Amino acid sequence: MLKLLGWVDRIVGAVLGPVVVAGMVALTFVISLQIVSRVFFTSVTWTEEVARFLLIWITFLGATLAFQQGRHIAVQLARDSLPDNLRRIVIGAGILVSITFLGTLTWIGWQYMDLQSFQRSPSLRIPMNNIYLVMPVASGLMAAMSCIDLVRLLTGDTTIRDRMRDVVE
Repeated sequence: MLKLLGWVDRIVGAVLGPVVVAGMVALTFVISLQIVSRVFFTSVTWTEEVARFLLIWITFLGATLAFQQGRHIAVQLARDSLPDNLRRIVIGAGILVSITFLGTLTWIGWQYMDLQSFQRSPSLRIPMNNIYLVMPVASGLMAAMSCIDLVRLLTGDTTIRDRMRDVVE
C-alpha cells in the first residue's frame, strides 16, 4: 500500500510541474500579446480576462506543487527541539489540522463553484465554475497528500517527503 501511495504522490508532482510551467508560458504569451496590442493596435479584449484566469489557476496549482515538494514556509524550531516520540505526535497533530482545513476548503470551494455555475465570464462567456474548479481540486489534492503523509508517519515509513524529512532522523 505504501508503494501505491508513493506512486500517487510522485504522479501528482510529475503532472503538476509541467501544467504549472505551461500555465506560466501561456500567461507570459497572453500578457505580451496584451502589451503589444495596446501599443500598436487596439487592445485585444479577452487577454485581460485570460491572464486573470491563468493567474488564478497557476496560483492554486503552484501552491499544490509547492505543498507536494515541501516548499511552503514552516517554523520548525520548536518542533525540532522535541524528543522523537513527542515530535512525531506534534507532526501528526499538524497533519490532522492540515487535513481538516484542506478538507473544509475543498467542501467550501465545491459549494462556491456550484453557486457560481450560472455565471459566465464577461468577455469569453465561459462558465465561471470552470475557473472556480481549481479551488476544490487543489485543496483536495493537498488534503490527499496530507493523508499520505499521515499514513507514512503512522507506519514509520522512512520515505516521507522532504517537508517531513526530519521526522524519522
